[in-house]
Amino acid sequence: MMPGGKQIRLGLIGDNITSSRSPDLHRLAGQLCGLNVIYDLLIPSEMGLDFDAVLDRCASKGYRGVNITYPYKERAVERVAISDPLIRRIGSVNTVVFESGVMRGYNTDHTGFVSAFRQQFGGMEPGAVALVGAGGVGKAVALGLLLLGASEIRIVDRDIEKAVSLAASLQQASGGKLRASSHTAAETALPGASGVVNCTPVGMIGYPGTPVPRQFLAGCSWAFEAVYTPVQTELKSDAEASGLKVLSGYELFIHQGVEAFQIFTGRSPEDQQNLRKLLKNAS
Repeated sequence: MMPGGKQIRLGLIGDNITSSRSPDLHRLAGQLCGLNVIYDLLIPSEMGLDFDAVLDRCASKGYRGVNITYPYKERAVERVAISDPLIRRIGSVNTVVFESGVMRGYNTDHTGFVSAFRQQFGGMEPGAVALVGAGGVGKAVALGLLLLGASEIRIVDRDIEKAVSLAASLQQASGGKLRASSHTAAETALPGASGVVNCTPVGMIGYPGTPVPRQFLAGCSWAFEAVYTPVQTELKSDAEASGLKVLSGYELFIHQGVEAFQIFTGRSPEDQQNLRKLLKNAS
């Protein structure tokens, strides 16, 4: 049973989240499901607390659960109980539910990515993919690509140890069937790739630019930009101008958000087109 009957308190823990649309999504989803949702933006530095203290505070102050975003998704793994072995192996949590004194961790980024990919591209095969960013989002999207049947994942990160670790985790999760490699620069991973994926904060408000210069997009057929604030990033514009099929981070935001809402509440808006329309009008 949810705390407070039809009222539920949720939040988002992260840095640089003042432009997040998560409060609107969850409040509107609540309205469509007959719930009064309170959704707070929780920025540790502004609260004078570290991540662990903010998480503990939410657990003790009547929150039903919280979403976790950059840069805390990997850190959250150390604090929560995770039932899904794939999520434990990949090591990224974006949804935490407080239940009977236990913090339970989930990841709706990977399932949200799979849903968004299929909705946008139908039965298209991902092929070989250059994935830039081996952090929390990168780990989840890599798992999604594995589930979608990618033939190869080339992981790019300036921290080569993170890229190596994720590649090893993916190979183990696939039973050795997936080819996964590590790189420190996009230009070494992109030749011959079908898809390119940005899972870094580059392009987000406060982090201008692109992690993949336009000339390296030649030869790719599709791209995914995880950043959705703003929706039209430099990478997304470059990919569209280069003729690639593009999946926007806004689609991941919608799909992972609805799945997280269902985990929090046990309910889901039946009319998701109406939810999208309400979100657009709220912007």
